[in-house]
Amino acid sequence: MDKKIKKKYSNDEVTVVWQPHLCIHSGICAKELPTVFRPKEKPWVKVDAASTEELVNQVKNCPSGALSYLMNDENNAEAESMETVVEVLPNGPLLIYGTLKVTDMDGKVEMKNKTTAFCRCGHSQNKPYCDGRHRKVGFEG
Repeated sequence: MDKKIKKKYSNDEVTVVWQPHLCIHSGICAKELPTVFRPKEKPWVKVDAASTEELVNQVKNCPSGALSYLMNDENNAEAESMETVVEVLPNGPLLIYGTLKVTDMDGKVEMKNKTTAFCRCGHSQNKPYCDGRHRKVGFEG
């Protein structure tokens, strides 16, 4: 059985959640906020290296949805209501922004929020989601 790991990194205000099985390793997090996202270190997320606002804004830029966040204050009901938007990345995945209900081939239903990256190349080992293999196989589309 495939265990889906969730790592959590917290400061006083926010918890950043990383789900490695969703990550397509675009590197956007490390390029845009390198003081926080340091892939060669353990732990690789240093939430104390940026403000809560910077953390939240960067997590929202994650193209795969592997990074998400929760506000630690139980009274903070921050939740984005996002319009559903579809974006085709050149030579990459199909990105869907918004809240989705995805039913897999076995009938298992999963709720996805914010950004979901679907495989277009057919080589992902995590179908229907992208795992970044399109770069290795030279997918064009």
